[in-house]
Amino acid sequence: MKFATFLMQTQPSSIAAVARKAEELGFESLWIPEHIILPIEYKSPYPYSSSGRLPAPPDTPLHDPMIALAYVAGITSTIKLATGIFVLPIRNPFTTAKAVASLDVLSGGRFIFGIGIGWLEEEFQAVGMSFKDRALRTREYLALMKELWTSADPVYQGKTVSIQGFKFMPKPAQRPHPPVVFGGHTEPALKRTARLGDGWYGIAESLDGIRQTIGRLRALEREFGRATPLEITISPRIGQPLTPAIVRQFAEMGVSRIIFGAGPSTKEQIAAMERFRDDVISKV
Repeated sequence: MKFATFLMQTQPSSIAAVARKAEELGFESLWIPEHIILPIEYKSPYPYSSSGRLPAPPDTPLHDPMIALAYVAGITSTIKLATGIFVLPIRNPFTTAKAVASLDVLSGGRFIFGIGIGWLEEEFQAVGMSFKDRALRTREYLALMKELWTSADPVYQGKTVSIQGFKFMPKPAQRPHPPVVFGGHTEPALKRTARLGDGWYGIAESLDGIRQTIGRLRALEREFGRATPLEITISPRIGQPLTPAIVRQFAEMGVSRIIFGAGPSTKEQIAAMERFRDDVISKV
């Protein structure tokens, strides 16, 4: 089992303290959430909580994930750096491809590209991006980016984006590219993951619920004839502390990585990570 934690801090000293301590304690990766802009009021239902509400107020200070992770790359050596989750169709795919490749090179091949199609329609409207065709754009943007990352002379023709007659450099350090981890619990999201992803990121509100979702993913893997199984990453929100016994249940379901929740302050998160290392990581 791999163990990760969230990077929610905003000040350089706090980011550095959490990142360095996580690496020291043996956490495998750091995951950073993101939104460009958050509405004060919104009607879009947040799909990863039974309440339908985003578990963060609209004035939550969220850094640009690529810039924040580039900073972390410079002050750490081994811990992996992940977006959890980057809203792919709300941005230009060429600039995203460049940021991913640059971050992967500058971090020494430590980047994990967690992506999703987005759920917050008000955010898309605010920045002038279409919400309705975001699934199509996600598929095409990812296909374009893979071509940019892997081909000496990239050629791609889609309905929403295309490229020919240009060079793209640098290529990512990881070959063929950083792992692509899809988020999303809906049937279309799971199918998208099984077809296009290297891994899946899910929110676990209950053991039974996440077991059913993972079972559906495995069925889709067989249906689509995947050669390699998806790596399963979960963020538990089950209303009770994680114990070695619960971690073992997740492992039996096929979970490969658990993301430990962030603390309300830097000091509290570091203390919680230390306890988690002693009480859980060291015992599984």
